[in-house]
Amino acid sequence: MRILVTNDDGVHAPGLAALTRALARWMAEGSPAEERQVVVVAPLANHSGASAAVGTVYEREAVAYRSVEIKGAEEVPTYGLDASPALSVILGSLGAFGAKPDLIVSGINLGVNVGRSVLHSGTVGAALTGAQLGISGLAVSLRTGVEPEPWQTAATIAVAVLPVLTAAPARTVLNLNVPALPLAELRGIRRGRIGGAGIIKSASDASFPLGHGGLGGPKEGEVHLKLGAAVPQLGDLGERDPDEDAALVAAGFASLTPLLGVREANGAEMDGVVRDALALADRAQQRA
Repeated sequence: MRILVTNDDGVHAPGLAALTRALARWMAEGSPAEERQVVVVAPLANHSGASAAVGTVYEREAVAYRSVEIKGAEEVPTYGLDASPALSVILGSLGAFGAKPDLIVSGINLGVNVGRSVLHSGTVGAALTGAQLGISGLAVSLRTGVEPEPWQTAATIAVAVLPVLTAAPARTVLNLNVPALPLAELRGIRRGRIGGAGIIKSASDASFPLGHGGLGGPKEGEVHLKLGAAVPQLGDLGERDPDEDAALVAAGFASLTPLLGVREANGAEMDGVVRDALALADRAQQRA
C-alpha cells in the first residue's frame, strides 16, 4: 500500500505535518507481509481555493521542487513543488517521485470544506484529481477557531477510515470535515450531505445606489463581499438541515461525504438536451 499525501496550505503547514506523522505511525504498525509506504508531494506555497487547477502547464518545460523534512516523520520522503495541489497529485501519480500511489490523502486543511465550498477547495480538488487517474482519495479538513488546533482528532479519524477506502472501488473519494474538538469530546462521525452553505453570501458595488443595475456607471470600483456560512470557521448556518455537512460539524460531529468528480452526464433528460442542441447547431451550420 502506497499513499501519496498532499494539501493546499503548503508543504510546511502544520496540518500536513500532523497527518504525515499519523501516517508514519500507521506505516510502522504494518505487518511484514503488508508493505506500507508514504510519500508527501505538496505545493511549496499556499494554494487555498485553487480547486483542481493546474495552471498554464503547457507553457512550462519543468516543475521545480525541493526536498523537505517533517519533524517527527523524517523517514517519510517529502517534496515541495512549484505547483498547485492538483498538479502535485498528477506529477506524484505519474512516476515523478516513485511508483503510482494506491491512495491520495489530502490535508489536513485548516478550515472546513463544506457546502458549495467543496467545489472550490484545493484540498478536495487534489483528491478528485487522483480519482481522474483511477486512484481513490480522502480529503481531510479541520474547523478553525480553537488554538492550539486539535490536529490529532482529524488525523486519527483519517487513518481509521483508510482500510475502508482501500477496499472501496477505484476512484472512490471521501470528504472528511472535523470539528475543532479533542478526540474525547467528538460526538461521533456521521454521513454528511453537501448543503447549500457558501463562502460568499452576497456581493455589492458601493459605487451604485441599492437596486441600480450599474449599466453606464463608473468603470472602476470595488465589489464588497459578505461572507456566508462555509468559511473556514463556519459562519451563521441559519436553518440548515441537521444532516448537512456544515450543520454536523457545528453540532460537534465529524462529517464524511462521498464525492463524484467530473463525469459525463447520462440519462434520458440529458440525452434530450444534447439532441436538441445538436439539431440547432446543425441548422445554424446549414444556414451559414
